[in-house]
Amino acid sequence: MKVNILENTDNIVRFRLDEVSHTFANALRRLTITSVECFAVDTVTFYENSSAMFDEYIAHRIGLIPITTPKGYDEKDEILFSLEASGPCTIYSKDLKSSDKNVQVANENIPIMKLAEGQNLRVDAKAIMSNAKRSSKFQPGIITYNEVEGGKGFEFYVESFGQMPAIDIVTRALGIISNDIKEVHKELK
Repeated sequence: MKVNILENTDNIVRFRLDEVSHTFANALRRLTITSVECFAVDTVTFYENSSAMFDEYIAHRIGLIPITTPKGYDEKDEILFSLEASGPCTIYSKDLKSSDKNVQVANENIPIMKLAEGQNLRVDAKAIMSNAKRSSKFQPGIITYNEVEGGKGFEFYVESFGQMPAIDIVTRALGIISNDIKEVHKELK
Protein backbone atom coordinates (compact mmCIF):
# COMPACT_ATOMS: atom_id res chain seq x y z
CA MET A 1 0.00 0.00 0.00
CA LYS A 2 1.24 3.46 -0.89
CA VAL A 3 -0.11 6.67 0.65
CA ASN A 4 0.31 10.14 -0.81
CA ILE A 5 -1.14 13.17 1.02
CA LEU A 6 -2.36 15.70 -1.55
CA GLU A 7 -3.83 18.34 0.80
CA ASN A 8 -3.95 18.61 4.60
CA THR A 9 -5.69 21.52 6.36
CA ASP A 10 -7.76 21.54 9.56
CA ASN A 11 -11.03 20.93 7.75
CA ILE A 12 -9.94 19.05 4.62
CA VAL A 13 -7.58 16.21 3.87
CA ARG A 14 -7.11 14.71 0.41
CA PHE A 15 -4.94 11.64 -0.03
CA ARG A 16 -4.29 8.90 -2.51
CA LEU A 17 -4.06 5.21 -1.68
CA ASP A 18 -2.46 2.88 -4.20
CA GLU A 19 -2.44 -0.90 -4.17
CA VAL A 20 -5.63 -1.32 -2.14
CA SER A 21 -8.86 -3.03 -3.11
CA HIS A 22 -12.30 -1.52 -3.66
CA THR A 23 -13.35 -3.43 -0.54
CA PHE A 24 -10.75 -1.69 1.63
CA ALA A 25 -11.51 1.74 0.16
CA ASN A 26 -15.23 1.33 0.80
CA ALA A 27 -14.67 -0.07 4.31
CA LEU A 28 -12.55 2.98 5.17
CA ARG A 29 -15.22 5.31 3.79
CA ARG A 30 -18.07 3.58 5.62
CA LEU A 31 -16.25 3.38 8.96
CA THR A 32 -15.24 7.03 8.72
CA ILE A 33 -18.86 8.07 8.22
CA THR A 34 -20.54 5.75 10.73
CA SER A 35 -18.09 4.68 13.43
CA VAL A 36 -15.89 7.64 14.38
CA GLU A 37 -17.27 9.02 17.64
CA CYS A 38 -17.77 12.70 18.42
CA PHE A 39 -19.71 14.89 20.82
CA ALA A 40 -23.20 16.17 20.05
CA VAL A 41 -25.98 17.57 22.19
CA ASP A 42 -28.35 14.73 23.03
CA THR A 43 -30.72 16.26 25.58
CA VAL A 44 -31.92 19.79 26.19
CA THR A 45 -33.66 20.81 29.41
CA PHE A 46 -35.81 23.94 29.21
CA TYR A 47 -36.21 26.12 32.28
CA GLU A 48 -37.75 29.08 30.47
CA ASN A 49 -38.92 29.60 26.90
CA SER A 50 -41.18 32.57 26.28
CA SER A 51 -40.26 32.72 22.57
CA ALA A 52 -42.59 31.89 19.70
CA MET A 53 -40.61 28.68 18.95
CA PHE A 54 -41.51 25.23 20.28
CA ASP A 55 -39.05 23.60 22.70
CA GLU A 56 -38.55 20.68 20.27
CA TYR A 57 -37.58 22.99 17.41
CA ILE A 58 -34.99 24.79 19.53
CA ALA A 59 -33.63 21.50 20.91
CA HIS A 60 -33.27 20.16 17.36
CA ARG A 61 -31.32 23.27 16.26
CA ILE A 62 -29.01 23.04 19.28
CA GLY A 63 -28.50 19.31 18.70
CA LEU A 64 -27.15 19.91 15.20
CA ILE A 65 -24.39 22.34 16.30
CA PRO A 66 -20.98 20.64 15.93
CA ILE A 67 -19.10 20.24 19.23
CA THR A 68 -15.30 19.91 19.35
CA THR A 69 -14.11 16.44 20.29
CA PRO A 70 -10.51 16.42 21.53
CA LYS A 71 -8.63 13.16 21.99
CA GLY A 72 -8.89 11.53 25.39
CA TYR A 73 -12.66 11.59 25.79
CA ASP A 74 -14.94 8.55 25.53
CA GLU A 75 -18.61 7.55 25.64
CA LYS A 76 -18.70 7.87 29.45
CA ASP A 77 -18.03 11.62 29.29
CA GLU A 78 -20.88 14.12 29.39
CA ILE A 79 -20.46 17.85 28.82
CA LEU A 80 -23.05 20.36 29.99
CA PHE A 81 -23.77 23.51 28.00
CA SER A 82 -25.89 26.33 29.40
CA LEU A 83 -27.62 29.16 27.60
CA GLU A 84 -29.46 32.16 28.99
CA ALA A 85 -30.69 35.03 26.81
CA SER A 86 -33.21 37.86 26.86
CA GLY A 87 -34.57 39.64 23.81
CA PRO A 88 -34.31 41.48 21.63
CA CYS A 89 -31.32 39.54 20.31
CA THR A 90 -30.15 36.80 18.00
CA ILE A 91 -28.86 33.74 19.84
CA TYR A 92 -25.76 32.19 18.28
CA SER A 93 -23.94 28.95 19.00
CA LYS A 94 -21.24 30.97 20.87
CA ASP A 95 -23.89 31.70 23.52
CA LEU A 96 -23.77 28.04 24.60
CA LYS A 97 -21.36 28.01 27.56
CA SER A 98 -19.51 24.73 28.15
CA SER A 99 -18.74 23.12 31.49
CA ASP A 100 -15.43 21.91 30.01
CA LYS A 101 -12.95 24.43 28.59
CA ASN A 102 -11.58 21.79 26.17
CA VAL A 103 -14.97 20.99 24.62
CA GLN A 104 -16.66 23.94 22.92
CA VAL A 105 -18.94 24.64 19.97
CA ALA A 106 -16.95 24.13 16.76
CA ASN A 107 -18.40 27.18 14.99
CA GLU A 108 -19.41 30.17 17.10
CA ASN A 109 -21.50 31.90 14.42
CA ILE A 110 -24.35 29.45 13.85
CA PRO A 111 -27.64 31.28 14.47
CA ILE A 112 -30.01 29.36 16.73
CA MET A 113 -32.97 31.76 16.89
CA LYS A 114 -34.12 35.34 17.42
CA LEU A 115 -35.79 36.61 20.56
CA ALA A 116 -38.16 39.58 20.46
CA GLU A 117 -38.47 42.22 23.17
CA GLY A 118 -39.44 40.63 26.49
CA GLN A 119 -38.79 37.04 25.36
CA ASN A 120 -36.42 34.84 27.37
CA LEU A 121 -34.70 31.52 26.87
CA ARG A 122 -32.89 29.52 29.54
CA VAL A 123 -31.73 25.96 28.82
CA ASP A 124 -29.14 23.35 29.72
CA ALA A 125 -27.90 21.02 26.97
CA LYS A 126 -26.06 17.76 27.62
CA ALA A 127 -23.52 16.60 25.02
CA ILE A 128 -22.50 12.96 24.87
CA MET A 129 -20.14 11.04 22.65
CA SER A 130 -21.50 8.55 20.14
CA ASN A 131 -21.32 7.73 16.43
CA ALA A 132 -23.54 8.08 13.38
CA LYS A 133 -25.00 4.61 13.87
CA ARG A 134 -27.06 6.29 16.60
CA SER A 135 -27.82 9.59 14.80
CA SER A 136 -26.36 11.61 11.94
CA LYS A 137 -25.65 14.48 14.37
CA PHE A 138 -22.74 12.33 15.61
CA GLN A 139 -21.12 12.21 12.15
CA PRO A 140 -17.84 14.19 12.25
CA GLY A 141 -17.55 14.79 8.51
CA ILE A 142 -17.94 13.49 4.99
CA ILE A 143 -15.66 11.26 2.95
CA THR A 144 -15.69 10.33 -0.70
CA TYR A 145 -13.29 8.54 -2.99
CA ASN A 146 -12.73 8.13 -6.71
CA GLU A 147 -10.90 5.44 -8.57
CA VAL A 148 -7.85 6.79 -10.42
CA GLU A 149 -5.63 5.51 -13.23
CA GLY A 150 -7.63 2.51 -14.29
CA GLY A 151 -8.10 0.94 -10.89
CA LYS A 152 -4.54 1.31 -9.59
CA GLY A 153 -5.55 3.60 -6.74
CA PHE A 154 -8.14 5.74 -5.03
CA GLU A 155 -8.20 9.44 -4.24
CA PHE A 156 -10.00 10.24 -0.98
CA TYR A 157 -11.54 13.54 0.07
CA VAL A 158 -12.41 14.06 3.76
CA GLU A 159 -14.09 17.21 5.07
CA SER A 160 -14.59 17.80 8.79
CA PHE A 161 -17.71 19.47 10.21
CA GLY A 162 -15.45 21.00 12.88
CA GLN A 163 -15.52 18.46 15.69
CA MET A 164 -11.91 17.45 14.96
CA PRO A 165 -9.31 17.96 12.22
CA ALA A 166 -10.03 15.97 9.06
CA ILE A 167 -6.82 13.94 9.42
CA ASP A 168 -7.98 12.86 12.91
CA ILE A 169 -11.22 11.54 11.44
CA VAL A 170 -9.20 9.26 9.15
CA THR A 171 -6.74 8.14 11.84
CA ARG A 172 -9.58 7.37 14.26
CA ALA A 173 -11.32 5.31 11.55
CA LEU A 174 -8.09 3.42 10.87
CA GLY A 175 -7.80 2.75 14.63
CA ILE A 176 -11.29 1.26 14.59
CA ILE A 177 -10.37 -0.98 11.62
CA SER A 178 -7.19 -2.07 13.41
CA ASN A 179 -9.03 -2.87 16.66
CA ASP A 180 -11.71 -4.83 14.81
CA ILE A 181 -9.08 -6.90 13.01
CA LYS A 182 -7.30 -7.61 16.32
CA GLU A 183 -10.59 -8.78 17.86
CA VAL A 184 -11.31 -11.13 14.96
CA HIS A 185 -7.74 -12.44 15.07
CA LYS A 186 -8.00 -13.03 18.84
CA GLU A 187 -11.29 -14.94 18.45
CA LEU A 188 -9.89 -17.14 15.70
CA LYS A 189 -6.88 -18.32 17.71
